[in-house]
Amino acid sequence: MMHGAPVDFSFKNINCLADTWSEEPNSGLRPLKRNAEMKYYSCSLRFNNNNITDLFDLPNTVSHFLAEPLRLAWLDLSFNKISHIEQVLSELHELRVLYLHGNNIFILSEVDRLGALPYLHTITLHGNAIESNKSYRNRVISVLPHLKRMDFSAVTRQERVQAKIWHHDSKSSKNTLSEC
Repeated sequence: MMHGAPVDFSFKNINCLADTWSEEPNSGLRPLKRNAEMKYYSCSLRFNNNNITDLFDLPNTVSHFLAEPLRLAWLDLSFNKISHIEQVLSELHELRVLYLHGNNIFILSEVDRLGALPYLHTITLHGNAIESNKSYRNRVISVLPHLKRMDFSAVTRQERVQAKIWHHDSKSSKNTLSEC
């Protein structure tokens, strides 16, 4: 029952997540099913292609719409105006797929917060300013150990090895710098 259709608020010109509370989700190919409290039997939310700038209301929004909010597994926040990977994302412990491509994220180290997500296996971050950092892919792969796909391409065994070496080297150079 929890594998119902995604609850889809894409292309609704939404500025903040709380704006969705009075909206009806888009209808898709599969009908959305609700419980007695009118919450959806789904583990997927789509907020892509809007004007969302922050994730302040994310926990309340997830609880507002989903029958079992702690089971949120797939979240699409692509093509918004999000500039930070906020701590609230690291609290979505069942999250497996996270789309953040096409936003305004510019601090690569904020990806580290997502390392707390034990099941995260797919992420998209391309189309953000962090993509221009030369250690972008190594950093993301090194902090997300269960990653299988990044930016719609498979994470290879060789990339995992490279990321591990990069991580070790970057730690070593930080330690060397702190000793100076």
